Amino acid sequence: MSMEDKKIISRVLEHYVLTGNGTDDQVKVTCLPANKTSYIEQTGEDGRIILLEEYKLADKVIWASYSARSGTVYLSPKIKT
Repeated sequence: MSMEDKKIISRVLEHYVLTGNGTDDQVKVTCLPANKTSYIEQTGEDGRIILLEEYKLADKVIWASYSARSGTVYLSPKIKT
């Protein structure tokens, strides 16, 4: 993952943790159900697996990843079961 990808994820995560709102002016944001660590991104007839990484901010744990192909950040809050 590039430094630019990490900056995008950090920006989206900070906004999400502060506001609870999964939006961004520069990239698409998709909020997944809780505790998801992967997602199949469909592009036309093809699909690819997006693996989410664990991030910790303000006592919250969120799984997240960025797809440069679609310009989308995927978020999934980690909830203890």
